[in-house]
Amino acid sequence: MPQPEHISVLGVADPTALDDDLKAIWAKCVDKLGFVPNVYSAYSLKPQRLRHFMAMYNEIMLAKSGLSKLEREMVAVVVSSANRCYYCLVAHGAAVRQLSGDPELGEMMALNYRVARLDARQRAMLDFAWKMTTTPWLIEEADRAALRGVGLSNDDLFDLGETVAFFNLSNRMASATDMMPNREYHKTER
Repeated sequence: MPQPEHISVLGVADPTALDDDLKAIWAKCVDKLGFVPNVYSAYSLKPQRLRHFMAMYNEIMLAKSGLSKLEREMVAVVVSSANRCYYCLVAHGAAVRQLSGDPELGEMMALNYRVARLDARQRAMLDFAWKMTTTPWLIEEADRAALRGVGLSNDDLFDLGETVAFFNLSNRMASATDMMPNREYHKTER
């Protein structure tokens, strides 16, 4: 049975009625990806929040960091797995497949990251992401020390914490709006 047809149960803005800067982003997405990510469409109901969401996403996921793009995407999937966020599991699982060149890694991250062959750094990062998502009140200095022990700096710890926090926010918005992923993500391979 296919996923529901809606983008968000709260509806989306008419793309032709968007401000010019957002229309330009829509056009760029279509040109680069072939589609507009449904998260943008869902957030289009609140244009200024969409701008802030995109800016924060770009800063967390694309800006220079001691965490690789793949590592940040793996964190996104593990957080989304803990939260059972369908939208982000599909969208960021596709990104993990693309960035890693491994068609199985995205599914391992989504279903049980512990079965994946990860280096000590990645395992520690994902263990931290899982704990911070499922039991954040239990995070303590020993958790940060373990991350430092596998080579993460304080800047890296900040970036990791912010990535985990951002995807907890995103997951909850996706759940609140019953956001559906673009079908194109299901077809994304390496």
